[in-house]
Amino acid sequence: MSALLSVENVSVDFGTGSPAVSDVSFALTAGEVLAVVGESGSGKTVTAMSLLGLLPATASVSGRAVLNGRDLYSLSAEELRSVRGNEAGMVFQEPMSALNPVFTVGSQIVEAVRVHRAVSRSAARARAIELLELVGLPADRFGAYPHEMSGGQLQRVVIAMAVANEPSLLIADEPTTALDVTVQAEVLGLLRDLRDRLGVAILLITHDMGVVADLADRVVVMNAGRVVESGPVREVFREPREEYTRTLLDSVLRLDTRELPVREVEAPVLELSGVSVTYGKFRAVSDVSLSIGRGETLGLVGESGSGKSSLAGAVTGLTRYTGRIAIAGTEVATLRKAGRGRIGLVFQDPLSSLNPRATIARSIAQPLVLHTRTRGRELAAKVDELLDAVQLSRELRDRYPHELSGGQRQRVGIARAVALGPDLLIADEPTSALDVTVQARVLELFQSLQRELRFACLFISHDLAVVRHLADRVAVLHRGVVVEEGTEVFAAPQDPYTQRLLASALTVSV
Repeated sequence: MSALLSVENVSVDFGTGSPAVSDVSFALTAGEVLAVVGESGSGKTVTAMSLLGLLPATASVSGRAVLNGRDLYSLSAEELRSVRGNEAGMVFQEPMSALNPVFTVGSQIVEAVRVHRAVSRSAARARAIELLELVGLPADRFGAYPHEMSGGQLQRVVIAMAVANEPSLLIADEPTTALDVTVQAEVLGLLRDLRDRLGVAILLITHDMGVVADLADRVVVMNAGRVVESGPVREVFREPREEYTRTLLDSVLRLDTRELPVREVEAPVLELSGVSVTYGKFRAVSDVSLSIGRGETLGLVGESGSGKSSLAGAVTGLTRYTGRIAIAGTEVATLRKAGRGRIGLVFQDPLSSLNPRATIARSIAQPLVLHTRTRGRELAAKVDELLDAVQLSRELRDRYPHELSGGQRQRVGIARAVALGPDLLIADEPTSALDVTVQARVLELFQSLQRELRFACLFISHDLAVVRHLADRVAVLHRGVVVEEGTEVFAAPQDPYTQRLLASALTVSV
């Protein structure tokens, strides 16, 4: 079968002296899913963005990218605009930033239709409703705004816009990274269904090997801007030829369903008793009682909207609650400024949680400046000590967040979180945006620091394999209620909701 898309000897240079992409070649046929995988900086997204002319003006592109018989790199700006959304659709990683917050999702789908089709507004509206139903959303969502929809629903809207004009190629850049396992399974099922029904070819950019195993037919592995291995997914995963590919696969955490080892729990650091959180008439958390001992990690899992973040907000004292929450015996509601140093926070997106105008040293020093009298040389020495603790070079202290990789930025976030030697560390999806190899190193660092500092940890994640790897116990939250908790959750789930979560988890066993 002839190729729908043929990428031939493509190189991309940003004028830095070292090309971001070098001599990349691959082909994609109609109805096929080709996954391009690799760590951050491997060149996979740059290659995909170059196809539709979405790179900055500083980029110099050479080679050929032939779609439906036309070289995309030889097209004028106007011709490329006609290709985008018409012959080739794009699904971005973060649907909220891909949609305009001030317009309804229906009006944005209508716009995607009318840009390429000379149809009336009423005909475009009918097509938009048809597209919503195609991606599994009810017609009444036409008038909803992005903030009124869940992450999974928003990603369906973005997919509806991408296929609005029946493109032959769909480029999906990390389409499920920030989604819960059940929503991820639904979105992947939708992409699979669209491929089968519409015959669309899918170029999938991802670092999630479970997604590759579940959806892709073939895989291209990139490292340092070059293709190092390619072939059918089953063959590459079963017998990888290259050491880099083996490293990627070995870094993937498996969802081992054995019982978690039972160990003696020390005195509780965090105690929750009958905790509820309400927003007006809506109850986000209902009568939750949990405890975490010193040196222990409790994994908190559940879908978006289950109440995980609301519960974390209550523990930090940032969200009003009823019931009792105590840290080292002190009620959270009574903690003063100095007492808040007992709690450390590691956020999901390290880039947005760090001040872009502050150096790394200043970001790490911030808790010490706010809560202690450490200053001058003593403060600088403490920052160096924290950099050493999270295995970052002291040479990075004067750099800014944008000058670091994602893994390095998350290490800075961890250093800042443990700067005051907290009794409790709350980690909210700290590895969801990281590549598998970087994720593995960050988790090892996490465990090492906990052994040394003995903090209790509330680890919030939708990645069940990560929780299985890190947690001593697991609590499953569903609609604000803890439906299951203990060490046997993975081995013998009792609640139907837990069973559904585990059944939705992807694996790389091909």
